[in-house]
Amino acid sequence: MWACRLTRRTDFAYEKLRWQPKDCELENFEGSKFLKRMQNKTLAFVGDSLGRQQFQSLMCMITGGKERDDIVDVGEEYGIAQAHGNARTQGLALRFSSTNTTIIYYWSASLCYIEPMNKTNQDTDYAMHLDRPDAFLSQNIHKINVLVLNTAHHWNRGKLKANRWIMHVGGALNTDKNLQEIWKARNLTVHTVINWANSQFPKYPDLKVFYRSISPRHFVGGEWNTGGSCDNTTPMSIGKEVVEDESSDPVAASAVKGTRVKLLDITGLSKLRDEAHISRFRGPPNSTASDCLHWCLPGVPDMWNEILFAQL
Repeated sequence: MWACRLTRRTDFAYEKLRWQPKDCELENFEGSKFLKRMQNKTLAFVGDSLGRQQFQSLMCMITGGKERDDIVDVGEEYGIAQAHGNARTQGLALRFSSTNTTIIYYWSASLCYIEPMNKTNQDTDYAMHLDRPDAFLSQNIHKINVLVLNTAHHWNRGKLKANRWIMHVGGALNTDKNLQEIWKARNLTVHTVINWANSQFPKYPDLKVFYRSISPRHFVGGEWNTGGSCDNTTPMSIGKEVVEDESSDPVAASAVKGTRVKLLDITGLSKLRDEAHISRFRGPPNSTASDCLHWCLPGVPDMWNEILFAQL
């Protein structure tokens, strides 16, 4: 789905770049080294489709894209059922039996607890509890050693309406007009989930939690549905280095401040990579629709995993 070498794209210079931190060397990622470091451990990505891309990137980095006999689907252990028909899979839990290393992706676009408002009605709206973490987190945190969280691009009116999400706070329908502003509602959830994760460390002292900052979009001349595009294919044409001392995602930076949750800060370095998106190459030759949100794989999400690997 994200393999740009299987699309109409002909330029692959974006694959050749590697992030270079200032004043230090980034450790080379090796699949065998990662599995050894994560022996008898579980890593879980919980978030939206960019979290899924990071999971897919990591699986490809470990395996080199090759089939392996030692990978076992263990989704049932984590309550992750396989989707039927056209339904989007809720996630995947894959175990490398050779090292007992489990890598999970769980779909939670908002990170908050969502439940049907009428369990007997298939067409019901859903209560979106802004101040409660996703049930997957509370039910499985005792099984997880490394947790990588993210949420961002589903916080807009269109997504809330399409998903039939109705904001709730304190177990009741939200009446706070302040929270009607989507960014304030997102702030509440991000702070809630990070504070909840921080509260788990006394019980699970070996737990590591990362909150991944926002993955930038690069639409020019409109949005995804109004003719926006990202046609550049030349690497580093919009810049070669991150010069800011602070994170380019102030919401994420402020939420982790004062907690033991670490910021996996990928925003600034990913902003420089407008040439590395799926763009218009996946569709038919005359297609005008562009995906300037998701990334080509291999590509930028590999860099996020190299930074994660170094921090582990």
